[in-house]
Order: sequence, then C-alpha cells, then structure tokens
Amino acid sequence: MTLFTPAQGLIVPPGQGSTIHTAAQQVTFKVTGEHSRVSSSFEVVVPPGFDVGAHRHTRSEELFYILDGELEVLAFEPRVRTADWSEWTSASGLRSVRATRGTVIVVPPGCPHAFANRSDEPATMFFQASPPSDHERYFEELLSILGSDGPPDDVAIAELRARYDIEQLTPLRHDA
Repeated sequence: MTLFTPAQGLIVPPGQGSTIHTAAQQVTFKVTGEHSRVSSSFEVVVPPGFDVGAHRHTRSEELFYILDGELEVLAFEPRVRTADWSEWTSASGLRSVRATRGTVIVVPPGCPHAFANRSDEPATMFFQASPPSDHERYFEELLSILGSDGPPDDVAIAELRARYDIEQLTPLRHDA
C-alpha cells in the first residue's frame, strides 16, 4: 500500500490491500482507520450460501455497492421480525431485492439490514463503514471465528457482535 501522510493522499491499486480469506468470506481492507477519520472501506467477496443475517448498528452508517454478481439485500425495519429476513415486509410494502452490479445500498444507524448470496457464483461488493476502525477489527475477529473447523460458533459470534455495536436479528449462515 502507498505511504499515507497529511500531505499525500492514498491510492490503493487493484488487487492491493490487506486481505483475509476464510471459507465464509474474503475481505480486502482498502482504507482503514489508519487512513481516514471518516470511514473504513473494504472489498468483500461473498461466496454462494453466505447470509450475514439481519442486523443493525446504533452508531454506524454503511454503504454497499455491488461490483459483480448478485446478492439478496434489505435495508428497512419490518412490520414483523421473523427468523427468515427474506420474508420481511416494511410498513410501506418494501421487500428484499435482488441487487446486481451497480446497485447501491445505504444504511443509516438503527436500520435493520442484511445481504445473502443465494446464487451459485461469488458476488463482490465495495463496503464502507463510518466511523472507521470498528469494522476492520470486527472483520478480523469474525473471519478468525468463521475460519475454524465445523459450524460457526454462535456464542463467540454473538459476543463479538455485541462488542462492535452489532445487534444480530437473524442468524449468520454460510456453507463451508
């Protein structure tokens, strides 16, 4: 990565950044709290079968931009929360949507949101979280948990999410 100073911006070429791989996801840190006071930015490869589960943050604002593939997404408070977020409907009639290349999702603090790759191909998205730092540390710890053998440790994930302002509303799932 290019040196970053107050007199010099940051340029991260394609394929560059710090990348974490697991069977559940691949996350490349493009801009971290070390580089920005405003937000952290990541490129995330979402494999088939991954469902982040519906969740919300009290302080964080997020932006997702689909670069390739497709994801089922939502960003609204449902009339009724059920175990399957893909069945949720908002008071105004919104439902989850199939997001393809070029789709942008903006999630304000407090808004339930989710994404899942229900296709047979990986999807890639640009993800930005504001304020910075928490999400990069969260991703490092989450991917460590998901990288271990066997099914996800739901207790460890719940504890991790509570530390990083993530209220999990439906379960995280992935096909290992």
